[in-house]
Amino acid sequence: MNGNNLRNPLKTARGLGSAKDGTHHFIVQRITAVALIFLATYVVGLVVWHAGADYATVRAAVANPCNAVLLVAFLVTAFWHAQLGMQVVIEDYVHAPGLAFASQLAVRFICVLAAIASVLAVIRIALGN
Repeated sequence: MNGNNLRNPLKTARGLGSAKDGTHHFIVQRITAVALIFLATYVVGLVVWHAGADYATVRAAVANPCNAVLLVAFLVTAFWHAQLGMQVVIEDYVHAPGLAFASQLAVRFICVLAAIASVLAVIRIALGN
């Protein structure tokens, strides 16, 4: 507090929004990051293992239920983590309320759409269509 401002810090903070949601967001972002360490390692290993393999071999590997489930888990976690990260960037750097809202909406829509498309692609491969 400087000498010209006699306001209590609590008075300054009131009306700036709830402080209850940030902890949940922080924890979920860290959980998805840790999950991505293991899932991304598995996916990179799967890709490296099948590098140079023919289409039928790779398709059979993706159709394996264990691989399909882990690929879907990777995709969902990656897009969820990306959405959480972009949300923080927009909250920190986009100061116009309308643009911030539109950006948040666009990021969420794009991440959900991309996740659904990716998961459907894995399911389609796994089921043999």
